[in-house]
Amino acid sequence: MNLDLDRFFAACNPSKTLNMGSSEDRKYYIDFATVRSEKVIDKLKRTITRLSPNQPTCQLFTGHIGCGKSTELSRLEVELKDAGFHVVYFQVTDDLDVADVDITDILLAIAHQVSESLQKSQIRLQPQGFKSFLKNIANVLDIDISAEANVPGIGTVKASQEGVEFSLPAEIAKITVKAKNSPQVRSRLRQHVEPQTNQILRLINEEIIDVATEQLKEGGKKGLVVIVDNLDRVQNKITAASSKPLDEYLFVDRGEDLRQINCHLVYTLPLSLIFSNAREPLKNRLGNGNSPIVLPMVPVQLRDGTDHPEGMALLRQMVLARAFPNVTKEKRLNLVTDLFDNLDTLNRLCRINGGHVRHLMGMLYGCIQEEDPPISRSVLENVIRKERDSLLAAIDEEEWELLFQVVKEQRVKGDLEYQTLLQTLFVFEYHDERGIWFNLNPLLFETDKYKLWKQDRSPSH
Repeated sequence: MNLDLDRFFAACNPSKTLNMGSSEDRKYYIDFATVRSEKVIDKLKRTITRLSPNQPTCQLFTGHIGCGKSTELSRLEVELKDAGFHVVYFQVTDDLDVADVDITDILLAIAHQVSESLQKSQIRLQPQGFKSFLKNIANVLDIDISAEANVPGIGTVKASQEGVEFSLPAEIAKITVKAKNSPQVRSRLRQHVEPQTNQILRLINEEIIDVATEQLKEGGKKGLVVIVDNLDRVQNKITAASSKPLDEYLFVDRGEDLRQINCHLVYTLPLSLIFSNAREPLKNRLGNGNSPIVLPMVPVQLRDGTDHPEGMALLRQMVLARAFPNVTKEKRLNLVTDLFDNLDTLNRLCRINGGHVRHLMGMLYGCIQEEDPPISRSVLENVIRKERDSLLAAIDEEEWELLFQVVKEQRVKGDLEYQTLLQTLFVFEYHDERGIWFNLNPLLFETDKYKLWKQDRSPSH
């Protein structure tokens, strides 16, 4: 079979998130639920559709950055729409700088994205109080929110055009764009808006959420779901405002505020939070008493170090599907040598990434940047060396001692140092029938440092 190289290159881009609403992207999707030990998306969906269809819910979703959360949330979006809900899925990085974010920034981003989605669905909002609130903010920040806006169905309009009333999402966007691009504007915005957090929540609920939910149900919808992605990228740096890590401040100290929006909510959050002392307060203040749902890595090994056959098989299918999306999974296996010099090279690619799907795509992309398929073992090994050395350069001696402890115990403690290992992707989380366990990023097994440590622990020494 002829390989469409242009299509294959585009499909392997590691920055590409599959859009499960696209029939083309769905051809690339591999469901790893059977080897991740829990059907996490089914769990999120059932909570909304079966357990609490008429009551607002707030669920927390986490996992390593790059493990496939956004793709799974895209699938959740499609399935909830099929179940009769109006779903607003967005990535906060479109509106915010996650390295410097506060609670009111998140609330304005939600108001922007939800009102824009509702507007496109012809939901009639009359947010006069919210518009007055925004006008006051604009005056304080010296931003002209009525000078020009992009109005759906009309295009770019100016205030001089008679009869045009600027939309709520366009007005919010004028403010959030300015704030995202300017630390000074962000600071002034927060000083003005932070004392009015309760007012923002009231306006969001009364003038957007409640009005929209009523109209949606009149139109046959079951309700409104808001999925807020990429909040897991919030850093754990200490904030001047609270003297606490930013992630703990947002999701624990201010978790009650995030939960107050009167619809079904799904938030992503940093994995490190559930290994901190903030875990229990997090559950109670933001998670309605429930633990965050974790998307683990795809297992490539069992606890004893032997291959995980099912996990490896699915990862092979993930790679092959990017090349041959219109071929059945059984027939794809016969096309391995169209893509690699042999099956061992494909297995090496899958195993060395430890089940981290974005890293796998990144290495595959690195290979095809160097040569067209079939990809040779020598090119793959060159890519692996570069990734290994880049990772190695970031590890200090204290972290190595912690890493060796993880290897011995296959667990991660709640200390800040161990949280760092998770955030930096030095350590991966896996789930099996016995529970949660941890292992090193397989690239680290390839380092001289690890090999010497392993040798010193052997019975012959």
